[in-house]
Amino acid sequence: MATQQEIGEMAEQLAQEHLLRLGYKILDTNYQFGHLELDIVAKDGDELVIVEVKGRSGLRYEHPSEAVTNSKIKRIVDAAEGYIHDKCWEGDTRFDVVTVIFFKENHELEHFKEAFYPSL
Repeated sequence: MATQQEIGEMAEQLAQEHLLRLGYKILDTNYQFGHLELDIVAKDGDELVIVEVKGRSGLRYEHPSEAVTNSKIKRIVDAAEGYIHDKCWEGDTRFDVVTVIFFKENHELEHFKEAFYPSL
């Protein structure tokens, strides 16, 4: 049985492949800003896309998207602000969530565009 870290790594790899198939350009993965991290930073056309990836094995507890809580969103937004500042990004930015649920030999991937908006 895979560890949660291994499940997360496999989910991030599948998410990257999914985004590339859609024509996104991957700019960074596992970007560190202080103690915060962004899973995937990509471009979709002229838009910067911050992608949070959540993976689970089966549906034992909750859907992976339910792990994107308000406190998690705040950490993602804080890290995104750091990325935007570090890279001098001046264009539009959106926040997506990709979830991957693993079932024995298969998986189910869902992509939620504009999954949340940063509070003002």
